Amino acid sequence: MRQFYIFKTARIWTAEDIRKLQQVILTTFFVIISVFLQTIVLNARGAPESFADLVEDVGSSVVNITTTTKVESPVVPRGVVPEGSPFEELFRDFQNPNSPRQRPRNANALGSGFVISSDGFIVTNHHVINGADQITIEFNDGSFRDAVVIGSDENIDIALLKVDAETTLEFVEFGDSDISRVGDWVMAMGNPLGQGFSVSVGIISARNRELAGNYDDYIQTDAAINRGNSGGPLFNMNGEVVGVNTAILSPNGGSIGIGFSMASNVVEPVVKQLKEFGEVRRGWLGVSIGDLNQDMADALGMKEPSGSIVLEVYDGPSKDAGLLASDVIVMFDNKEVSNSGELVRIVGDTTVGRTVDVIVLRQGERIKVRVKLGQRPTNKELNKQVTPPDPTKPNEDAIDGAGLSELTDSLREEYGIDPAISGVIIMSVDETSSAYENGLRKGDVITDVAQKPIGSVKEVEDLVSSAKSEGRQSVLLLVRREGQPRFIVLKFN
Repeated sequence: MRQFYIFKTARIWTAEDIRKLQQVILTTFFVIISVFLQTIVLNARGAPESFADLVEDVGSSVVNITTTTKVESPVVPRGVVPEGSPFEELFRDFQNPNSPRQRPRNANALGSGFVISSDGFIVTNHHVINGADQITIEFNDGSFRDAVVIGSDENIDIALLKVDAETTLEFVEFGDSDISRVGDWVMAMGNPLGQGFSVSVGIISARNRELAGNYDDYIQTDAAINRGNSGGPLFNMNGEVVGVNTAILSPNGGSIGIGFSMASNVVEPVVKQLKEFGEVRRGWLGVSIGDLNQDMADALGMKEPSGSIVLEVYDGPSKDAGLLASDVIVMFDNKEVSNSGELVRIVGDTTVGRTVDVIVLRQGERIKVRVKLGQRPTNKELNKQVTPPDPTKPNEDAIDGAGLSELTDSLREEYGIDPAISGVIIMSVDETSSAYENGLRKGDVITDVAQKPIGSVKEVEDLVSSAKSEGRQSVLLLVRREGQPRFIVLKFN
């Protein structure tokens, strides 16, 4: 049998050897720790292993909503089948006005919501309950309760309901949607397509989306949202509501990963007002406003198109305070105004009856105006009292290519111009002229030139000439056309 002998030579370790060994051990230790910490961070940033715990925590606060509305069945015209016809008996029921087929019937609609207090307040969309005769809430445990509408706001499509809470209800709270980031995980819950309690997850795809309203601030998400999800909550990973699922963008009515939830920081103050007053009380300036473009900014001597320009001043807070058409609102209550949408939201969030400082740019000067805010009328009231204005352009001596005339009673009658409107009317425009290229048309009424109200052709001529002599390349006109106010930049050749 072979024998193997291994001989090891003993080594004497010096202090330097020991120091090097210690360095190697420490370096290895720090590398291991670094890799471990990186792994933790990467896992934290990735998708959770499960959303089950979150669902269990908040699921009992999410509800299904069924609404019932009485609708009239269409009436089948009588006499469709002649008397004596062999089909008379067959169609008798369809022609009988007292037939059950023609009596009112109940139409049902589905939606979602969530409980925000232990005593039974529930948030959903306005469109889910609008016009409903009966509202039934189904809770996660299978129980049912009738609900009443406390108030709703069609502007942001939010409604507040109330059920009688026989027991303390599980509820959820609003989170701060402003700190939500694109890429954050979110979870939608609700009653899609009437299938009952359901969960979908995704990320925040975009922020600050606007769809159609003045107060829009939507969170866009790729979490699956379908019909029936309307009014349900969009949760962050802390179980807080950061949005109310409201709409989807889809060519076929189903989810394609583009859903919209109204941001919680818009919803929460509205819910508080609905709970307190049964309505939303928004601040109101009483003006029609628009955004500026670069041409308008140049005509006003501004470096860039920022702020919101006043198209028309209605009877109310702004007229009382002395705001004028063509004023550019650049600050409101110590907040800078970048565009009209921002101004609408700031004013709407300001307490009704409060007096605030408004900074406007008027004829090149910054002027402070103090305005006591009124309460914004309803959309129906606004449509009644806010009559839109009409735009215009001036005369051949005043404006090259345009023939102007003073407003007479006959011209007012012919063109349907309100007696309260002052200005000059454009009677003709040469289609080859710069006036036509700039947008002036026959029938336009010019009410302001260079932010100054005018009442005669001579005033138009003087203001245009003055602008040219100052070396300006253009002048801003406020005109009225077919009931709509608009600004037109008249460029000089």
